[in-house]
Amino acid sequence: MTAAGTATAPDGLRFGYGTNGFANHRLDDALAVIADLGYAGVALTLDHDHLDPFAPGLAGRVDAVASRLTELGLGLVIETGARFLLDPWHKHAPTLLHDDPAPRIEFLRRAVAIGADLGAEAVSFWAGVRPGTVTPAVAWDRLVAGCATVIEAAEAVGVTLGFEPEPGMLVADIADWRRLHAALGSPARLGITLDIGHCRCLEPQSVPDCVRDVAAHLVNVQIDDMRRGVHEHLEFGAGEIDFPPVLAALREIGYRGLVAVELPRHSHAAPAVAARSLDFLRTAASRHALCSASTGAPPGVRYPDNDRRVE
Repeated sequence: MTAAGTATAPDGLRFGYGTNGFANHRLDDALAVIADLGYAGVALTLDHDHLDPFAPGLAGRVDAVASRLTELGLGLVIETGARFLLDPWHKHAPTLLHDDPAPRIEFLRRAVAIGADLGAEAVSFWAGVRPGTVTPAVAWDRLVAGCATVIEAAEAVGVTLGFEPEPGMLVADIADWRRLHAALGSPARLGITLDIGHCRCLEPQSVPDCVRDVAAHLVNVQIDDMRRGVHEHLEFGAGEIDFPPVLAALREIGYRGLVAVELPRHSHAAPAVAARSLDFLRTAASRHALCSASTGAPPGVRYPDNDRRVE
């Protein structure tokens, strides 16, 4: 094992790992494993078993996590993609698009407050899938209103927000993010969370070009492998992405935030997967030969088994 928090490539890239890929570990144990493997940071998904934002005694637990992060030398981003935290029956519900978005707004407000207390580099969130009973126009208006409330909370405590385009959601791609950003008045506190796999899945341009396209607004990076048109987070090497050019593009734009592995369906083998992932990223970062990434308009996005539309 390497020294804790050392996964910073010579060119400045900082690799992290998401706790949604350690769902079967206690949070303290997950942080220790991530640090012991040599990652520089963690993408912490607030969830019932990982710093539940609605649990009693939250302030004390936040203080304990802050101390642990400092002890382990880990950077931090906050993720808000917990599946059943707000509704035990319906995944990711309610979203900002539902008839009653109040639970989601309160969750995001709490995430912002926790992010401020922990010194998070970014707090990441997304739009959600439009309910079938809600028209696109109404869903959009609700999204803009909800985001404005969250941005106000973030501005009050100096927290940076990263809004993530997600395949299958109302804001699915970079173009949708730009539309939302403009509708909100281009707030300085609202950046973009870019999932590298999503770029391969559905963006019309190459993955490195996606990185360059959002350079001015990039505050958070999730990284995983993926295939064109299939929204399924894969281990590195199991998909179609050529990673050295992607990492080179991140270096080129001077990105210094976390590049956190996003494998939410791999908790059954978390330590081994995390170790393999870091080895892969370090090897890819050390390569200097750039290969041309495939371009062209993607086919319609296909969702395989287990409802993988929203990871």
